[in-house]
Amino acid sequence: MQVHFGFENAVGIRNPVVTTGSFDGVHIGHKTILNRLNEIAEQIDGESVLVSFYPHPRKVLYPETQGRDLQFICSQKEKIVLLEKAGLKHLILVRFTLEFSKTSSEDFIRKLLVGGLNAKYIIVGFNHHFGHNRQGDFSNLYSLSQELDFGVEEIPEQDIHHETVSSTTIRKALKEGRIQRANAYLDHQYMIIGALGRGSNMFSQVGFPTLRVQIEEAGKLIPPTGIYAVTLFWGQCCYKAMAVVSGGCTAETLQEVNVDVHILNFDGILHSDEGTLLFQKAVRFDLNLLDQNILNEQLTYGLNEVDELIY
Repeated sequence: MQVHFGFENAVGIRNPVVTTGSFDGVHIGHKTILNRLNEIAEQIDGESVLVSFYPHPRKVLYPETQGRDLQFICSQKEKIVLLEKAGLKHLILVRFTLEFSKTSSEDFIRKLLVGGLNAKYIIVGFNHHFGHNRQGDFSNLYSLSQELDFGVEEIPEQDIHHETVSSTTIRKALKEGRIQRANAYLDHQYMIIGALGRGSNMFSQVGFPTLRVQIEEAGKLIPPTGIYAVTLFWGQCCYKAMAVVSGGCTAETLQEVNVDVHILNFDGILHSDEGTLLFQKAVRFDLNLLDQNILNEQLTYGLNEVDELIY
C-alpha cells in the first residue's frame, strides 16, 4: 500500500476507485467498503483509494466540545497496518484545516476527487455526508456522476446481532472493557502498537516482570484499568501474555496511562523493541495497585485465567 500526503502527491494512480472517511478502527463496515473497492478496481483494471483526513475534523471544527475528549480506536500507524491488511492500494492523507473545511461538497467531488484524482468510481457508506457543513450526500454524488461520468455506489449499513456497527459503538464497548464485543464489531482483535520498554518495578516486586508498551499517539483509546488476556507479537515471535492496564480511558492525560505486559512462561531477556498487542478478553477490573499482597493475588488469579484461555 502506498501512503500519499495530500492530493498533490497522489499521482499516477490507475483508474482510481475511491472512498472517503476516517475509517477509525477499520471495522467490519469499513472492510465491506474496502472489499467492494477492490472488487470494482479489479473489474476496471484500477486501484483502490481511501481519502482520509488528519487531524480528525471534529478536533479542528469543535476543539472545545465534540473534539476535545474524542478518543480513537486506532493510532495512525495502526490504521495503516489494518488498511494494508484489508488490501487497500492507496491511502491519501489530507491535512484538515478550517480553510479546507470550507470546501463545498460539489467542489470536493468535482475538483478534488474527479478533477484531481480522476476518480472512475466513488463508493460511500450508508448515510455518508461530505463537504462544507456535511451538505453532500449520496443524492448529490449521484447527480454529479451523471454529469461527470463516474460510477457511484452506496454500501448498506452493517450490523452484528442486530446492532448497527460504527466506530462510536466500538469505542463505547472498549470504554466498558467489553473486548470480545468490540472485536466482533471490528472483525479483528483490538490492537496497540508501540515501543516496548522496561516495565514497572511494582509488578517485578510481586513476581511479575513486565514490558511497558509506549502509547505513541495522544487520543488513542485504551480500555479501562484491569487485567486482559492478550497476544504479543514481538520481533519474529508470538507470545501468550497478560496485559495490566492502569488509567486507561478514564485517565485525563496520556502520562497517566500505563500498559504493562507479562509474558507467560518466558525466561528470555526483556529488551526494548516495537511490539503489537492483540486484546482477546478482559479478565478482571478490580485491580489494587496500592497493596502488594492484594496485587500479587490479583495478578496470580489473572495469570491462571489467561493461561487457561484458548487463543
